[in-house]
Amino acid sequence: MGKLLKKKSPEQKKKAREKAEVRKDDGEKQGASPASGAVSKPAPPPGVTVRQPFKGPRFWAVTMQFLREVRMELKKVTWPSRRQTVGSTVVVIVFVLMVAAYLGLADKLLSSIIWMVLG
Repeated sequence: MGKLLKKKSPEQKKKAREKAEVRKDDGEKQGASPASGAVSKPAPPPGVTVRQPFKGPRFWAVTMQFLREVRMELKKVTWPSRRQTVGSTVVVIVFVLMVAAYLGLADKLLSSIIWMVLG
């Protein structure tokens, strides 16, 4: 699969956590404390990814990767033949007509019963 579904190894996860802690420590050292008036967002729980806003080139790279993977998956699909498609369509149309006839007759019967009772 592509980069979208690539899972991180435990070592990669550990390094990412360490990086996040270092960034957090740097932010505290720079004076972003509650006493200075700056309000910081709480960190998301571990394992939860926060969706980032639109980032120009990265957005297009991810979109193009997604479309390439969609094209690869569509090549794997077993498409029905024309004969199978026509046959399935005929079955669906016949079934819809039968249900419509049944509902039409039931409606006619029930409406005539209501007229007899009320009229």
